[in-house]
Amino acid sequence: MLEISLLGTGGMIPLHNRYLTAMLVRYNGTMLLVDCGEGTQITMRRLGWGFVNLDCILFTHFHADHISGLPGMLLSLSNYGRTAPLTIAGPKGIETVVNNLRVIAPELMYPIEFKELSFKGHKVIDFVISDFHISSLPLCHGIPCIGYSITIPRSGKFDRERAEKLNIPVRYWSKLQKGETAEKYTPDMVLGPPRKGLKVSYITDTRPIDTIPQFIENSDLFICEGMYGDDAMKQKADRFYHMIFSDAAKLAKAGNVKELWFTHYSQAFENPEDWTESVSGIFENAKAGTDRMIKILHFEGA
Repeated sequence: MLEISLLGTGGMIPLHNRYLTAMLVRYNGTMLLVDCGEGTQITMRRLGWGFVNLDCILFTHFHADHISGLPGMLLSLSNYGRTAPLTIAGPKGIETVVNNLRVIAPELMYPIEFKELSFKGHKVIDFVISDFHISSLPLCHGIPCIGYSITIPRSGKFDRERAEKLNIPVRYWSKLQKGETAEKYTPDMVLGPPRKGLKVSYITDTRPIDTIPQFIENSDLFICEGMYGDDAMKQKADRFYHMIFSDAAKLAKAGNVKELWFTHYSQAFENPEDWTESVSGIFENAKAGTDRMIKILHFEGA
């Protein structure tokens, strides 16, 4: 199963009941964090999933409400005993930005490995960290900004009858089921076609652009910014390269996603839950995200 939690749902300014936008994903005990604004480590501690198994942090962009909590997070990981490398990925300049922030967090017990995402000639960049298969998409904001899709693929079903016919020793079955080669035996000899995996997409701080629907296509969960619920605020959102609820709902429909969560609310937007009904005619399965809201996704079928 894949677990997702919105650690915070606020944009620009943290409120007493709303931390800044961040998302945590957990699979097989390994965790991945998207963005780390001020106070992220506090809400993460309240969630209770721990710290030491955080293997990767993905940054959408370098505005303070998305990255200013990083020095404290790095120190917390060190204080909780992490020694394994931590991967940090983000737009061009990620290593320089992080190292500048580390002036106040210079001594860590683990190394940091950087992955800079530069989109020259690329519409999408794919990479793998632990069990997470990650796709990244350039967005349309005032500075370089990236959207992410996180997929957990699922291999084909193990065919016991084929394994027996091929006289493959039972001691190798477990490895082959995991997609690993065992001696002269390969997974394709005993596995059926790949089955449907799990997919979560995260888009924030952007105007709606034509490449998003295909990028988020068939997501089990689509988390998207909704600075405001009222369509009357669309002009203001456009001016600052943001989206409102109806923008996100149209993307969800075009991308054929299963469920939409709104996030990254303006500090002036007090009751997002009151506005979800306003977009039900565009996309019905939409919810207003709240801090530490959790979703557990399961693979379909056997």
